[in-house]
Amino acid sequence: MKLLAIDTSNQTLAVAVLEENKVLAHFQLNRKMNHSLTLMPAIETVMEAAGLKPTDLDRIVVAKGPGSYTGIRIAVTTAKTLAETLKIELATVSSLAVIAGNTRINKLIVPLMDARRNNVYAGVYRWENKQLVNVIADQHIPLADLLNKIKEPALFIGETSKFKDQIESILTNADVSEEDEVNLPNGIILGKLGFLAQPVENVHGLVPAYLKRVEAEEKWLETHQPEDENYVEKI
Repeated sequence: MKLLAIDTSNQTLAVAVLEENKVLAHFQLNRKMNHSLTLMPAIETVMEAAGLKPTDLDRIVVAKGPGSYTGIRIAVTTAKTLAETLKIELATVSSLAVIAGNTRINKLIVPLMDARRNNVYAGVYRWENKQLVNVIADQHIPLADLLNKIKEPALFIGETSKFKDQIESILTNADVSEEDEVNLPNGIILGKLGFLAQPVENVHGLVPAYLKRVEAEEKWLETHQPEDENYVEKI
């Protein structure tokens, strides 16, 4: 199986092409740029480097969120368009799982993304029988509440710099990564996890995993009925 993996969940843009877990090409950019302008050129670059045409692909894998609302939508929309146009499989992987997959250790792995106001997007993972297992579901949560859920030695990775002191003051047996190779999403890891993911049954119906309503939607719901809460997707 030949697979194209794309992730624009946050500042990092990661794209990779793999064939049966063999990496053919990989592109990673960690600058604050407009992913809508950089994603397709990055895809073209890795496809050319891999010596493949779009019709050679068997599957598209996309990081589905959480993360930047705009970033997630760019990757998911691009992945859906490619999968539908090429008539190939589309699979998704949690953006937090992609970060968790950067390290293989015998303890809990807690990938974090800054959600502002001392809130985070986070999940808790561990490796079991060579499989990355989600033991506490991805969620939008106050950091203090998340730390209260952690009862075992854990490694915190991802957007950790802002929260390092707070984590270490509450969880004295926790480790906090400061290494980019562990903290940044990686298209190769996304691709390898994507080989194991089940394909999406309804490509057209796929929506990102935001985990939190956008601020405009929350304000709108203050004066509208809850059954209309998905209006952002409708427009």
